[in-house]
Formats: sequence, structure tokens, C-alpha cells
Amino acid sequence: MAEVGFTLSSEEFGPQLLVDLAAKAEAAGFSFLGLSDHYHPWVSAQGQSPFSWTVLGGISQVTKEVDVLLRVICPIIRYHPAIVAQAAATTAALMDGRFLLGLGTGENINEHVVGVGWPTIKVRQEMLKEAVGIIQALWEGDATSVYGRYFTVEDAKIYTLPQKLPPIIISAFGPRSARLAGEIGDGLVSLAPQKSLLDTFEQAGGKSRPKYCQIHVCYDTDKEQAKQTVLEQWPNSGLPGQLSSELRLPVYFEQAAGLLDKESAAKNVVCGDDPEEFIAEFEKFKQTGYDHVYFHQIGEKQEEFIDFAADRLLPNLS
Repeated sequence: MAEVGFTLSSEEFGPQLLVDLAAKAEAAGFSFLGLSDHYHPWVSAQGQSPFSWTVLGGISQVTKEVDVLLRVICPIIRYHPAIVAQAAATTAALMDGRFLLGLGTGENINEHVVGVGWPTIKVRQEMLKEAVGIIQALWEGDATSVYGRYFTVEDAKIYTLPQKLPPIIISAFGPRSARLAGEIGDGLVSLAPQKSLLDTFEQAGGKSRPKYCQIHVCYDTDKEQAKQTVLEQWPNSGLPGQLSSELRLPVYFEQAAGLLDKESAAKNVVCGDDPEEFIAEFEKFKQTGYDHVYFHQIGEKQEEFIDFAADRLLPNLS
């Protein structure tokens, strides 16, 4: 059995709409929400990028039962791990056990803004491992000092701690990151139905821990219009390899996306309004081994998709 979630896309929508969608998604029957954290949208057409921690505060006040995964924040460059530890603790206290902290090695498009450079993936993974250790140490509630290879913490103590600490869910897209997730994480989150990724995670210590994955979809009664929406609003889904982590500015993503047509942009996106296609994609991820699968609806038809899911998908997914 897999839990079914809904994505709150902070690259596409402002803070008030994200909060409103969170309440509507919970009422529709989704069991968890995934909120993205970005400084910039992928492309300018997406048009938004609110501060995720503020949005989480709003979500905490309009939802009562649904879990909320922050997927994902990078605690190594734009944010210092001591700040992430405090922010996550406060958010968890507001949500009374419903908050999950997703952490990853970040993307250049967001992290370059503080002007301290963009390390290699190997270095960023080392930084993430050190950052997670700092967060966990601070969550013990004691005065903490750390003089690490990458981070310094001096006489820091978090006074506002939740009754239940949030699990740390590590983002993974390749074997090294999956291995790291198994070593330091309470779960894994990814974007593709790769069984080898989950096998590596489990072999590294992640067996029986939750595994999250996101499906990109574009609900529309006109399938061709849905593909056009993907091309215009979310062309980054069609870009290959490491571009998503390495490109520095939205304009660079727009330039790369200029090489795509609507078929190639939407090749990894379920488009249209046939519930069987959405269900089949969900089952593919479930069969791979993911026990938490959530839908990212691309474009403006957020409420329409939530209604469609409540009526045609959720009763048939498990």
C-alpha cells in the first residue's frame, strides 16, 4: 500500500494560493503534501518563488491531519545548518508531528545567490553529511559547538523543540546519493522509478524506511493543450542529465528548453484526463518500491486536478 500526496509548487504559485491549495488537498483526501523550496523558479514563466518557511507556517494553521514534506531544502550554502535546525524545530512544533524535513545537496540556480561558489557534487555530499550531524546535535536541546570541516557552530542551543522531532528525508538521484541517504537519512525522496536506487538505499541502511517519489502530471480535458502547458510552464522536466543541478539562472533553463518541442518536454509527464493513465503511472512507481507517491500538477488547473483526483484517482489508488 502506498500513500498518495499532492505537490505544492512554490515555483508556480504565490504563498496565499499555496496555503489555500494545502487546505483543499487535505479536504480532498490526500494523505501528505510536498512543498518545494526555491529561491528562483526554473523558468521565468513559472513566475513565483515565495519563502517556504513562511508558507509552512500558513499551512500549519489551515491543515489538521495531513503530513507535510519540505522537499527539499539545501542546508549547506544558502542556509546554514544551525538555522535549518531551528526553523525545522519550530515548524514541527506548529504541526504537532506532521512535518518532515527533506534535505539535499541543492541546485546552483538557488544556492549561487549568496556568492560563495558552487562545489562539486562530492564536496556537497560531504557538506550535507556534516550538516545533518549538526542538525541532529542541535535537536538534542543542549548547548552545542561544532568546529567541522565545512561548518562552525558556536554555543548554540535550540530552546523551542517539538515533542516529536521531524524525520530527515534525503533527496537522491544517483547511487552515491542513495547510499548517503541510507547512511544518514530517515527516508529517501526521488523523482524516477529506479529500483536500483532503492536497492542501494536499503543496502546502505535504509531498509524499512519510507521512500517518497513525485510524479509530474498535467490534467486537462485537452491532452494536446496539456502538453503545451508543460512546454510553457515546466519544460525543465524534459531536460536531461545534470542540467537541473548545474544551470545557474532561469534564463539558462529557458535557453536549454528552447531545444524542446511539446512532445519532448512532456515525455515524462502524464497529460490529459484519462484516469487510467494516471493510475498506471502511480502503480509503476509503487511497484518499484515507493510507499509515498505524490502528484505534481503542472499549470493553473490546480483545483480542477484536486477535484479530478478526489473523484477519479484517490478511490482507486492504494
